[in-house]
Order: sequence, then C-alpha cells, then structure tokens
Amino acid sequence: MTELTSPPSAGATAALRSRTHTWARPTSYADAGSHSGLEVLRRSLEGDYPQAPICGTLGFRLVEADEGRAVFEGEPGEHLLNPMGSVHGGFLATLLDSALGSAVMTTLPPGRAYTTIQLGVNLVRPVFADTQTLRCEGTVIHAGRTTATAEARVVGATDAKLYAHATTTCAVFTWRGTA
Repeated sequence: MTELTSPPSAGATAALRSRTHTWARPTSYADAGSHSGLEVLRRSLEGDYPQAPICGTLGFRLVEADEGRAVFEGEPGEHLLNPMGSVHGGFLATLLDSALGSAVMTTLPPGRAYTTIQLGVNLVRPVFADTQTLRCEGTVIHAGRTTATAEARVVGATDAKLYAHATTTCAVFTWRGTA
C-alpha cells in the first residue's frame, strides 16, 4: 500500500508571499447601453467603467484604444512563474487574447458582441519574473458582419524585443444578454 503524503514545502523556512486582488463589478454589454465597443473601452481608460477583472488578476492593463487597435501593458512577476522558473505561457496567451479581442471590440457598433473562436499563439522568447514591462498591441485585419480577425505582438516596452505574437478569429453576433 502506498501512502500519499504532501510534498515538502519549498523550505519551511522560506518566506511565504501573498498577492491580494480586488476588482469592481465588470461593466457588461447590457450595462453599456448604446455605446459602441470603442466607446466602452475609452470609458474604461477614462475610469468611467472598470477594467476587466482578468487585468488585475494577472497584472496587465488597457492603455490605449483606437478604431481597430487596442494596447495593453503588463508586468511579469514571480506570481506568474511555472515550475521551470519562467513566466507561464498562459500569461502571454491571455495578454494576447485580451489585446486581440479588444481590438475587434473597437470595431463593433452598439448591440454587437464578439467571442474568440480561434487563437494561435507563438511564444518566441522566455519571460522571467524580472523581465521588463511588456507591451501588447492588437490590430484588426478584418472586421465583418459575422467574423473578425486580428493579429497582435508582445514586445518589451522599452527595447521592443519580440516575446510572442498571435492571431485570432472572433465570431461577431448580436448581444442578447442581460445585466
């Protein structure tokens, strides 16, 4: 019979760290009323609407939004490390997906919404806890009635080194949700 035990902690003497996350109730499309996607993102930048809770969870934020374009910046950190000691690829994938989707959102009129149906991510350079601030810019390639496509890149905010790039296809539909 094998006895299952918990693995030893990373040194009982190692200092534990904590990270507190708070957020405001997100603004839904229903809450946005007659605002276009671009207006919703701009109101978020101005502080009228809260940023999406995932931003605070992972440590990135929307910094720019224009027609067909959205830019996020993020801070890597120890809380994002995988067992190999580099930042988990899911952080970069989520940062990319956020910029891609938000870029698509900037093209939507009131009452229209999107959802990601395909995400292709290429990680080209490792990210570590002490890596500089990352900048992710998403740009729409095609904005149609039922689908939209976009591309994005994650680069170092100060040196423009490429860390990752991605493409997406989004389904575009009439929003039927409620608040």
